[in-house]
Amino acid sequence: MGRKRKEIDRLDYRVFTRISKEKYEELAAILQQSRCKTISELLRHILEDRKITLETYDVSLDKVMEQLSGIRKEILSIGININQVTHYFHLAKEPESKIFNALEIVNLYQQTDLKVTELFSIVAKLSELWLPK
Repeated sequence: MGRKRKEIDRLDYRVFTRISKEKYEELAAILQQSRCKTISELLRHILEDRKITLETYDVSLDKVMEQLSGIRKEILSIGININQVTHYFHLAKEPESKIFNALEIVNLYQQTDLKVTELFSIVAKLSELWLPK
């Protein structure tokens, strides 16, 4: 058995009304984007002048998110390569192979720098779009 509702929380009075198809479709569209679960709940929010939070989805961010996840994967794989070359560097006994491994690590760090620069340019574009000036 549920708890007894407080006097303030109780909804004692029913209100019945009819609306046009256009208004119903408009309310249904708002309902889809809001956090309300039913049209009745949405109408109560409207009647009580409560805020209605609409959730929108920006399709243009899909491509950006794809790019960001690709860059993330590339940076992770470069990091793995750096770890492997560092391991080989510590195993090497000859100075020539240590120099070769050190040069390889420098090359991998340069690749990482390029990816981080690309990442910063994407984030800068996003901040121009979404952050207030």
